[in-house]
Amino acid sequence: MTMTTRSSNPSDEIVHAPHPPLTEYYDSEEDRRNWVGEQFNKTASDYDRMERILGLGTGSIYRRTILGRAGLKPGMHVLDVGMGTGLVAKQAVRILGDASKVTGLDPSAGMIRNAKLPAGVTVVEGRAELIPLPDARYDFLSMGYSLRHVSDLSVAFAEFHRVLKPGGKVCILEITPPQGKIATALLKGYCKYAVPTLAKLIASNRDTALLWRYYWDTIEACAAPENVLRTLESAGFVNVRRTVDLGIFSTYLADKPL
Repeated sequence: MTMTTRSSNPSDEIVHAPHPPLTEYYDSEEDRRNWVGEQFNKTASDYDRMERILGLGTGSIYRRTILGRAGLKPGMHVLDVGMGTGLVAKQAVRILGDASKVTGLDPSAGMIRNAKLPAGVTVVEGRAELIPLPDARYDFLSMGYSLRHVSDLSVAFAEFHRVLKPGGKVCILEITPPQGKIATALLKGYCKYAVPTLAKLIASNRDTALLWRYYWDTIEACAAPENVLRTLESAGFVNVRRTVDLGIFSTYLADKPL
């Protein structure tokens, strides 16, 4: 089931850090970026296998469906922020039919090395908060399950606005806790305990289990969806809305004004 919500209170909270410091893993917000970057670099070779397990093998179809639903069409130039191993970028290429129109951005050299991308995709090392690309260059900006890992959402969204052309579209995929205590407990049990336990058995790096356990904690602590929507609006985006699939898969959508 798909549900759509829109930002309803335009004057309230602007989100900076997507979640409070998770001191079980690092000491302070100042340490977060280095810690997260190190984990991604060390565990990148396991990422695609673990993602297939977490998504029960449906991730590629779902990503492609969401990109199409968000308005991605042949001829557009796409920037995929937080590219990781290229799971969203590959689906963008399939829709566009032209790899040269896709650029992937990621801060992790390890993830970039392990990305399996079609020939022609441009890859840039960089962060969402400081995108090393020109103004008004892209028609469509995607971000797949990386929102929780930036340091400042308001700065990142301002950068998204800067690099998009007038009329450009934003499509941010994220996992959010479902409504209801039982549904949340079931998802938490799967993400925080079952998947990390399996990672200990099949992953090549012992830190992979830790990273996937950390994923759940970032999901649970992440800013409320309505605050993310308001922060997009404050960055200058319009037609800001959120769709939800199966109660947990959120897509934040927005447009840069013409």
